[in-house]
Amino acid sequence: MKILLVASEVAPFAKTGGLADVAGSLPLALRRLGHDVRIFMPWYQAVRKQGVVAEQLPVRIKVSVDGVLRSAGLRQGHLEDIPVYFLDYPKYFQRAGLYGTAAGDYPDNHLRFGFFCRALLEALPAIDFRPDVLHLNDWQTGLVPVLLRSERQADPFFASMATIFTIHNLGYQGLCSVGAMAQLGLDPGLFTIEGLEYYGKLSFLKGGIFFSDLITTVSPTYCQEIQTEEFGHGFEGILRKRRPDLHGILNGIDPGLWDPAADKALTAPYDADHPAGKAENKSALQKELGLTVDSRLPLMAMVGRLATQKGLDLLEEAWSSLVERPLQFVLLGSGEEQHMTFFRKMRNRHPERISINLTFDDGLARRIYAGSDLFLMPSHYEPCGLGQLIALRYGSLPLVRSTGGLADTVRDVGADPLYGNGFVFDDASAKSLLQALDRALDFYQTRHAWMEVVRRGMSQNLSWEESARRYLKTYRQAAERKGN
Repeated sequence: MKILLVASEVAPFAKTGGLADVAGSLPLALRRLGHDVRIFMPWYQAVRKQGVVAEQLPVRIKVSVDGVLRSAGLRQGHLEDIPVYFLDYPKYFQRAGLYGTAAGDYPDNHLRFGFFCRALLEALPAIDFRPDVLHLNDWQTGLVPVLLRSERQADPFFASMATIFTIHNLGYQGLCSVGAMAQLGLDPGLFTIEGLEYYGKLSFLKGGIFFSDLITTVSPTYCQEIQTEEFGHGFEGILRKRRPDLHGILNGIDPGLWDPAADKALTAPYDADHPAGKAENKSALQKELGLTVDSRLPLMAMVGRLATQKGLDLLEEAWSSLVERPLQFVLLGSGEEQHMTFFRKMRNRHPERISINLTFDDGLARRIYAGSDLFLMPSHYEPCGLGQLIALRYGSLPLVRSTGGLADTVRDVGADPLYGNGFVFDDASAKSLLQALDRALDFYQTRHAWMEVVRRGMSQNLSWEESARRYLKTYRQAAERKGN
């Protein structure tokens, strides 16, 4: 098949979250299965500053936005052997952040990504690439299926092109004022309850959900959760209406990118069959962070964005009790100011047992995965989650709340002794978190049983291959609807 993956961020070129990891890994898995897959994304300042090699193509992409005819360039680089097309328009994409700054989102994001969606459809004929499937990701691409249905349906170049729209996080909906309809040149007739209108605003996300041929989410449980009032963010009715076209496909990780046997950031290599190096990494991490070097103390870690969604409020509520437990704790990440403020205050209170690092460092993150015994993810909701998958790969047992992809990938050792690979709690409360932690600390004392679960987790197939096959099945289903 010919597949074009369209995303606002793609690792390793530009990244703010899990979307970039998916957009950078799935195409590689599809390519290994023998398909012609390509990528389309913006040429950000962050990409340019990396020194990414991308040839300027001899085409100009002209799109009218906000009453101005704008002319963009198109560059072509590669992700291994996959062509990557970068939309080059400095006014919109040569900025310090992808979507905003610490002060908030850019106020013209609707123009930036409306332009991106229109430019994509102008670019495809210019590069003479007609994909069977456009795989669109999150709200930034949500106008593409709208434009195909409303403006390009009679164009033979686009008539048979199927669209798949993947929701990575329903909490981000691409909302803007009704005035954006005219700015983006959209048919006013689309601003209805059966179109783009969402409580008096225009929603890019709703466009993607309503007008795409099929919709996917990044885990089966999240697929069910977003159809409920608790997790639907107001979109549950819209999603239930499209239930037959909604599929949950679990993310994977790239086993070459996340491999403790070959990770150069680590002190010692190890794998499921030769796990001794993990103890060396733990000692080295304790030394690096100024913690007491003690193999007997379980080391629990949390790596990622400091946001209430991630259960930081539960951790903070449990904090005074947690630090009384016989453990060490390492935090790495940055995010919402309220949580940054809390952990700044906690940073130096127990330096021999607690290490608070309010930044992000890829090398340190890898050493934390390798050196920790437990990996905490108490999320209120988690569409898929990659942290628990990486933790399993590195032999750190996940301690998670049962939601979204965490529920799909972590089985509680107590409830399932034969196949369990971590510790799970249900209620979004500090009490439930601490109860799960106490069970984990008790289990840690049975070292033989603990190491058996560690090896079990490290031996799991967490790669993209099976997920890529499921995406291909969905692509074919969508293409068949178009008569392909």
